[in-house]
Amino acid sequence: QVQLAESGGGLVQAGDSLRLSCVASGRTFSSYAMAWFRPAPGKERGFVASMDWGLGNIYYADSVEGRFTISRDNPKNTVYLQMNSLTRADTATYYCAANRCWSKTTPGAYDYWGQGTQVAVAL
Repeated sequence: QVQLAESGGGLVQAGDSLRLSCVASGRTFSSYAMAWFRPAPGKERGFVASMDWGLGNIYYADSVEGRFTISRDNPKNTVYLQMNSLTRADTATYYCAANRCWSKTTPGAYDYWGQGTQVAVAL
């Protein structure tokens, strides 16, 4: 069982940066694939970014490629989402997810979810 807790959301201006954090419980964090999702038109959980447990596979949605960076610190049981050059289109609640097996983009493949952290981008 893994419990996830996101933090780092807030209200920022367009063009600003934010770093979201997701802390996981448990001693096997390093063996889990991690991902970030946010609601998208027609999707409760739209894909943002994902990374596997340690082979170096990282994948981004086209809409955030080049602006967002997913990373993890295994000793701290934490995955991050660095978000740069934010736009109003990035306004959403961001959810962290974990799973033993890496799925590039499919939310249904992830077994564990956090409660979300809200990001609001103003003009």
